[in-house]
Amino acid sequence: MTPFRVAERWFEIVRIDDRVTLLREPHVHPVWQSNIWHVRGRDADMLVDAGMGIGVLRDALQPLTDKPQIAVATHRHSDHVGGLHEFETRLAHAQDADEIGAPKAFASLVTAEFPEGFAALMDSFGTPVGDLLIDAIPHERYDPASYAVRAAPPTRLLGEGDAVDLGDRAFEVLHLPGHTPGSIGLWDASSGTLFSGDAVYDGPLYDFLPESNIPDYCLTMRRLRDLPVSVVHGGHDPSFGRARMIEIAEAYLSRRDKAT
Repeated sequence: MTPFRVAERWFEIVRIDDRVTLLREPHVHPVWQSNIWHVRGRDADMLVDAGMGIGVLRDALQPLTDKPQIAVATHRHSDHVGGLHEFETRLAHAQDADEIGAPKAFASLVTAEFPEGFAALMDSFGTPVGDLLIDAIPHERYDPASYAVRAAPPTRLLGEGDAVDLGDRAFEVLHLPGHTPGSIGLWDASSGTLFSGDAVYDGPLYDFLPESNIPDYCLTMRRLRDLPVSVVHGGHDPSFGRARMIEIAEAYLSRRDKAT
């Protein structure tokens, strides 16, 4: 008998509208619980990020579509690329591609293995951790100690101005560095829709990681502040509109101006 609770289902699925569906991993610690966006197209569908790689994402998508999947990584971090290896077509920015293709960064579900000070940092964010970053397992045979991010070499490298074409709708790639060097957004100007990854979301923005760059993040925030968005679907937390986008960007820039 497993000492861990087995989840009834690993992914929570929420239909946003006729074209967009949100998938989340509710049994993952809130800081690592990223948004996975599924966007329907005429010829192909787009998957924006791929979660932790704990449950099988392709199985969760089966009721949603029978079209080819274009899986796009908004950046390199484990909570966004864990399931990327499940898909034949994998897109990422060139500056994050090496890490996605051959992961070297620390990744674990066991909090005792994290660097010193990790628990205190999570406490300071108001998101304390227990022994594991999950409160259930996807099936009886799953061993949390075996967790690793599998290599998923991108099959196409993306850069500023490239397009992800679904047949009846195309998303422009916006290079939005700061969180990571290769962070991107996916922008549909016709509807004002932005899938922003971790470049911006309605929560604490991480610009203190070894791969982060604050001057780049400030430039990204200035760019986003002026973008005529109608809705932003971020890498974490609920979606929001233009007014909130401006508030988040201005608050970040103000905080960084005061720190310099």
